Amino acid sequence: MTSADALLGVLFAAVTAYALFGGADFGAGFWDLFAGGAKRGNRQRKLIEHAIGPVWEANHVWLIFAVVLLWTGFPAVFAGVAATMYIPLTCAALGIIGRGAGFAFRKTSDTVGRARIFGALFAFSSVVTPFFFGAVAGGIASGRVPPWTAGRGDLLTAWWNPLSVVTGALAVAVCAYLAAVFLCQDAKNHEPALVPHVRRRALWAGAGTGVLAVAGLFAVRLDAAWLADRLLRPVPAALIVVSALAGLASIGLLAAGRYVAVRITAGLAVAAVLWGWAAAQYPYLLPPATTVAGTAATPSVMRATLWAVLAGAVMLTPSLWWLFRLFQTPVRHSSGQPVDGDR
Repeated sequence: MTSADALLGVLFAAVTAYALFGGADFGAGFWDLFAGGAKRGNRQRKLIEHAIGPVWEANHVWLIFAVVLLWTGFPAVFAGVAATMYIPLTCAALGIIGRGAGFAFRKTSDTVGRARIFGALFAFSSVVTPFFFGAVAGGIASGRVPPWTAGRGDLLTAWWNPLSVVTGALAVAVCAYLAAVFLCQDAKNHEPALVPHVRRRALWAGAGTGVLAVAGLFAVRLDAAWLADRLLRPVPAALIVVSALAGLASIGLLAAGRYVAVRITAGLAVAAVLWGWAAAQYPYLLPPATTVAGTAATPSVMRATLWAVLAGAVMLTPSLWWLFRLFQTPVRHSSGQPVDGDR
């Protein structure tokens, strides 16, 4: 394994972490959109705010980390994606900003009208942002993004094409599914009466995601035949099978009320799809000809970046773990009963 391969592995691990944790945050906004009116949906929105409030900004660290690694390690690829995909990437960036502003200002609004406006901004941005990220992924997978040295691809068809539309919709569905799965345990800890409602949403979202995943395979065959053939290779095919089995296990765990275990299987189902795509596309970063070795920075830059990543992981990983640990543990009185805010 070369230093370029190692850095690519770290980069894709960051993308996976953003898809899982940031995706669950986006999905929470999706369910906020369908929570109902101000009165009927109040308890659901409070649960969502409690679940994502401590970490919704922290999760974007994974996106920043991935962008910096791509820029540093594979500058021609970064430039090519940025040049061809600047429309959806700009829309996604505006969505992240609008989502953050809506979430923050809704909590401090002093009228119902203002709260609704900011709530709508938060929810709408949470839906369109993952769509644009998914559309970018579809455009890359279908070979519509050339490296910077080969010029710029078509600014519209690069991300508005059959595969990009399907992958964009799949990204939204995955976010909704992850959020519903993660919210089951939060509801059990803080709003037990909402557990059946959230579990039903998780089951329906899981079924819808499965249908879109199958549609995605057909879209790949129609729009990126070269990738469809590579998905049949042993490693990608095995990862797709793992994803399917993990998805089925998640449905069973949801039905059985195993809300902690289902977080693991649901995350595995999503991660396996991402890594299956990566394994099928490797060694091409921008198909059909741009390889890892052909666009990597110099070995000295790669080694320095990997050492910096290792040092950062040693310092930051314990803090992130402790943050999630603190806000996933119900606060209880000395008598063992939950405090009022956790009922």
